[in-house]
Amino acid sequence: MILSDRSIDIVEPTLVSEAGHCGALFQGLHHASPDLRFRLWIDRHAHLPGWGEDAVELHPYFHRRWRKLQAVLLFRRLLRMHRVILVPTASYFDLRALAFGAGGRIPPRRALLYFHKLRIDDRRAQALAAYARRHPNVELFGTSEQIVDRLREAGFANVWHVLPVLSGAATLAPEAAPANAPSPRFRHLLSAGAARADKGFGRIVDLVEILARERSSLPVTVQASGDHYGRYDEQTRADLARLQRANYPFLNLITETLDAQQYSQLFPGAVCLQPYSPDEYGDKMSAITFDALRAGAPVVTTYGTTMARIVDRYGAGIVVQDADPRTLTLAAHEAVRNYDTLHAKALAAGSLHGPQTSWAPMVERLRAATAAGAADR
Repeated sequence: MILSDRSIDIVEPTLVSEAGHCGALFQGLHHASPDLRFRLWIDRHAHLPGWGEDAVELHPYFHRRWRKLQAVLLFRRLLRMHRVILVPTASYFDLRALAFGAGGRIPPRRALLYFHKLRIDDRRAQALAAYARRHPNVELFGTSEQIVDRLREAGFANVWHVLPVLSGAATLAPEAAPANAPSPRFRHLLSAGAARADKGFGRIVDLVEILARERSSLPVTVQASGDHYGRYDEQTRADLARLQRANYPFLNLITETLDAQQYSQLFPGAVCLQPYSPDEYGDKMSAITFDALRAGAPVVTTYGTTMARIVDRYGAGIVVQDADPRTLTLAAHEAVRNYDTLHAKALAAGSLHGPQTSWAPMVERLRAATAAGAADR
């Protein structure tokens, strides 16, 4: 499918397959904006069967080694063609690359960037403030209020909060369930997503080791995907080996990539374990949290994270003071014992965060940008 120039150019160099965060993120946006058309600039080896239809045009473009240089050149090309650019997983590099590609002030309604994490020291704060003065027209989004506040404090005027709610996990509002519907049954403890140290993967392994020593029969499913390119860091490889040595008979270890439907099926009946590091997740949001809540899966997470604030707000799980293995294990048992109550609260919380509602600020800005772009031509 070849789309018109009113398409939105999405720049996502590490999008390789529909499995993983980048693919799910775009699907969430696409589901929330069926009237918009997209042109995706992705990894040159990307495998996305069926994506080149339904108002989506694919451009396998980025080489893993040269993707930063290619991004600068692509931004320059797209800006000169008066295209609307969206970077869904933006970094400070993307801001700099857009400015370099523009060669001057970035025009209004041309560049939109979505930040999932943003670390700012004194030097970076000064650089961002200078950038905001030179390029006041960029439109920025953050997954957490903390990121939004930091960008606004730097001087950016056009900043919105967008929760990273994906389209995979189905939701059923409590009032929509039949009055005589049976309570959902607990199925398993679940650690979903990529296996990384900052996501507490080592603590998940500790929990499985404890269950094995206790001769527990509690089912555990661990999704241990690698990064965009299927790689693991050294610590995670060691933890994976330790997990396999635990020889826990009720462990379902998933190392292969899952498509959206397979991933979504992990959550019904689950207690979702997110013992994430407060240092890394104190100011950024995990989309897995909303996947869990929308499926009615209570969340067990760590105090000081953005997920903990969501869980506390709705009573949709258990917040532990730290990710000590014994503390995490006890919290998991407690969540299983109180599954019916926590499930209902999780489902109620999830019903408040559908894709259309959560993505609305970005979709509104994209619609305005494409309409302005059509008028400019």
